[in-house]
Formats: sequence, C-alpha cells, structure tokens
Amino acid sequence: MRSAYEQGVAVLTLDSPHNRNALSSGLVSGLYAGLERAADDPRVRAVLLTHTGNTFCAGADLREGSGSPGDLAALLRTIVELPKPVVARVDGHVRAGGTGLLGACDISVAGPGSSFAFTEARIGVAPAVISMPLLPRLDARAAARYYLTGERFGAAEAARIGLVTMAAEDGEDAGEMLAPVLDGLRRGSPQGLAESKRLVTAEVLRVFDRDTDSLAELSARLFASDEAREGMTAFLERREPAWVP
Repeated sequence: MRSAYEQGVAVLTLDSPHNRNALSSGLVSGLYAGLERAADDPRVRAVLLTHTGNTFCAGADLREGSGSPGDLAALLRTIVELPKPVVARVDGHVRAGGTGLLGACDISVAGPGSSFAFTEARIGVAPAVISMPLLPRLDARAAARYYLTGERFGAAEAARIGLVTMAAEDGEDAGEMLAPVLDGLRRGSPQGLAESKRLVTAEVLRVFDRDTDSLAELSARLFASDEAREGMTAFLERREPAWVP
C-alpha cells in the first residue's frame, strides 16, 4: 500500500502486484491505516483509491485462505462510514471481493480496459459479505445474472448496472474523467461532505446493521466446506473443479 497527498485528496494505491492486489492481511491493514490517516487529516476532503498493475483487486488471497469474513465486513463498513468521500479509479481487472471495495466507495470510474466478475460460485462459495454494499446499488436482474454465472463484463456494463459510476470509452482517460469530480469534492466543506455522504449511505449502513453477522457466518461456513476446498485448489492448480461436467 502506498499513500500520497495531492491538493486535498489522499491517494491510496493498492500496490501488491505479486498477488494481483488480493485482500491479504498486509494489504487490508495498510488500507485501514491509510483510511484512518485520511479521516484524521483536516487537509483531506476526499480519498482516491487506485492501484498499480493490471488488476485493481483480485478478491480474497486464496493462498492465505478465506481470511476473516468479519474483518472484510469491517473494512467495507469503514469505507462506507468514513466521513470523507471515497473515490475509486480502476484501470484493470476486478474480481470477487474487489467488487466489494467498489461497492463501498461513493464514486468510481473504470477505464476502457477494465473487466469485472463475481467468481465466487465458481469456487464453491458466494458473494456473501460483499453483498452488503453491492446489492443496494446494483440492478437486481444484473446481480442475479452475474452472481450466478461468474461471467466477465466490461466497464460500460459495470456502469449500466451500477457497479461503477462512470466508464471511460476507448481513447478516453479515466483520470481525466475524474478531474471534475475531484475538483467538486475539493470545493466541499468538511461538514457538508460528511452530512451529504451520510444521506446517500444510510440504506447501505442499515443493511450492514441487519446482515453483517449472518453473512459473515455464511461466508465462513462456505469457505470451510469440501466444495470450497476443491474449488480453491482447482483455481490455484489452474484446472476445472470436480463438479464441472
């Protein structure tokens, strides 16, 4: 994780290319630290979450196991509850738990080379915890399709279904698309930004209040199952799992 300050914006860069910015314990702790610093810094009006390499976030670090579903829920809630807007810039691939990070952000833009997939069902689990910030914001029919099939889709489709705010077309630069957004956030007062964010995140936080315990329990149970062990092993061995006809 790298951090920088640019004219009122705290820039947090996911920088773990060896595992495609997977949600390892090290990356999660670094992200927590960056968010805490941004929240406490009176100069900061917004947080920009971006990445190095061709992957924004690959989801859980399967070499570490599933991690703690409760810890993931807490991280996503921290982003939603942060009193400063969190903006994501994606110029690469986003999978599984990485989509949860996008769902927790307030505004996001995807570059034309970005791709997205909810791959959990293909390894024997489900997008349980990440559903809390995602389902209130996604088109319901699209969520059903992509949760169940694990299909990949591009930036334009991600914007259409509500996974991201804006999609850059071929020849467009995601950073240029974000420029007026960041300029607008820099002009907001700390109180105005915090209270406006509270309004637009209220429903998402109600879902967290209602479902965190049950979805974390579901996620832990699924990851401990025989099917999930086969699915994760098959993924790491680059083969089809046993249930594929």
